[in-house]
Amino acid sequence: MPPRLLPILAAALLPVLCACNATGGAEDLPPPSDESLASVAKGDAGASREGLARAIDGVFADDVGETRALVVMHDGKIVAERYAPGYGPNTRHVGWSMTKTVTGVVIGMLIADGSLALDQPAPLPRWQRAGDPRADITVRHLLQMRSGLRHAEDADPSWSSDSARMLFTEGRSDVANHAETQPLDADPGKHFTYSTASSVILADVATRALTTSDNADDRRDAMAGYLHERLFGPLGMASAVPEFDAHGTFVGGSMVHATARDWAKFGEMMRQGGVASNGVRVIPRSWIRFMTTPGPRDPAYGAHVWLNRERPEGRDPVLFPGQASDKLFAMLGFHGQYCVISPEQDLVIVRLGISKGEEQDRLNEAMAALIARFPAS
Repeated sequence: MPPRLLPILAAALLPVLCACNATGGAEDLPPPSDESLASVAKGDAGASREGLARAIDGVFADDVGETRALVVMHDGKIVAERYAPGYGPNTRHVGWSMTKTVTGVVIGMLIADGSLALDQPAPLPRWQRAGDPRADITVRHLLQMRSGLRHAEDADPSWSSDSARMLFTEGRSDVANHAETQPLDADPGKHFTYSTASSVILADVATRALTTSDNADDRRDAMAGYLHERLFGPLGMASAVPEFDAHGTFVGGSMVHATARDWAKFGEMMRQGGVASNGVRVIPRSWIRFMTTPGPRDPAYGAHVWLNRERPEGRDPVLFPGQASDKLFAMLGFHGQYCVISPEQDLVIVRLGISKGEEQDRLNEAMAALIARFPAS
C-alpha cells in the first residue's frame, strides 16, 4: 500500500531548514534531548552533532506519530541510531511497500541471470490465451506501475480497497490469482496507477522463473532460497523474513520483515549501485540506474522506487521536491516507513513506525530537516 504522504509547504519548511542548516548554528534553539545526543556516534558524523540530535528529536516528536526505529548511515557507517522504548536493534519491522523495492531488485537479478527479459510480455499462462489483451503487459510496465490493470490502492472504508481485499480478505490465500484475474482499465503502458497488485504479479513472475512446479512448498522454497542465497545473504540481512501466501507466492508488495539496521544495509546497497558492503555485487549498476530513472507517466516514480521529483498536475508530492537533491530516492511504506537514499550526500536514513493522517505530513517535514543536516559530499 502506498504511503499517504501529503504535500510539503515550502513556506512552513523553510524556517526549519534555515535554523538547522548543514553547518550548524542554532544558538537560539533549545538543546537536543539526552536520548538523541546519545544516539549520535562520537567522532565525525558528517554533520553537527547537536544539530543532528535536534533533527532526530523532530523525527521522534509526538506530533509525527510513533517512531519506533531510526538509523542514519553516512558514508557507509551508522552515525546515529535511536529506538523507542520496547524496540531495539534486534526488532524486526514489516516494511510494507518498502518490500516493493526488494521485488524490483529480484526482477533485475533474474534479468541479469537471463531468466527474464524487461520488455517481454509477462510470462503468465493465463494472459497468453488467444485474444487476451493482457498479453501486451510487459515486465517493464509492471515495474513502472503502468500495467493498465484495474486497481484501487486506497478506498473508503480502507478494507474495501483492492489491495486490502487481495492481501487480507478474499484474495489472501492466492494473492497472485487475485491480482492476475483483474481486467484492463487502460491500454498497457499508457497510465500510471500505483498498485500493490503489480508487485504481487512480479513476485509470481519471479517464482515461475525459478521453478516450474505449482506446488506451494516448491514455490515457497524456490523463492525463499533465491532471496536468502542471492540477496539477503550477501547483504548480511540475517534478520530478513519474507512472507508467503498459502499458494507459495511471495507477498512481494508488502511483506518483508527486517531490523532497521538490515533495511539500512539494503539502502546502502542501492546507494552503492548494487554492491554490498563486503564488496559483493548483487545486481548490475545499470539496473539500479534503471530503477532510479523517472518513468514515462510519473517522473516521481522509477521502477519500484520513489524519486524526489515534481509530479504531474493534480498529483501530490511524495518526497521533498525542491527541498532536497533530485538525485535522492526512497523506498516508502504504509504508515510512514522510509528508507531514504541520497547518493550526493553519501546518506541512507531508515525510519520505521506508525504515522497516520496529518502526522505523515509533519513526519515528512521532520525527515526533510534531518536530510538537510548533511551537506553534499
